[in-house]
Amino acid sequence: MLKSIVLAGGCFWGVQKFFDQFPEIRSVVGYANGNYEHPTYEQVCRGSGHTEAVELFYEDPIKAVQILAAYFVIIDPTSLNKQGNDVGINYRTGIYSNDEQILELARLMLSDIEAKIKKQVVVETGSLDHFYEAEDYHQNYLQKNPVLRVKFKCPIRVMITCTKMLLVI
Repeated sequence: MLKSIVLAGGCFWGVQKFFDQFPEIRSVVGYANGNYEHPTYEQVCRGSGHTEAVELFYEDPIKAVQILAAYFVIIDPTSLNKQGNDVGINYRTGIYSNDEQILELARLMLSDIEAKIKKQVVVETGSLDHFYEAEDYHQNYLQKNPVLRVKFKCPIRVMITCTKMLLVI
């Protein structure tokens, strides 16, 4: 059965590029949980309340834990409305789903992270109220524009571990 989870982690281009390296996962970028229907990129940037997000589709529900583990590698869970150089409510971090088991797993993992780093974690977790696909030019943007590089701020050994976890299962 096809499952999905929506992750927000700053600019959606980099999040999509990261997860697209795993052949078992299909992705689409869009805007999650804002104040009105079918926003444009310009409206989101002006404060529509939506966040740039990536909807990930996968077959096996056990992958949720690996997807979340990989997600936590590429975000700063303590940064409110900011990831790297991307600043604003539309760049907030979030985990959205209508599957309560996935949300409970996310909350448990975030609680564990907070205890380990001894800092407040500010990643939203909650139901997916709305998800609207972004304009076509945003889809697979970094694949279409390979000159741009995305740098993930994490130790390479952690990145390799997450990559192996997703590829093995």
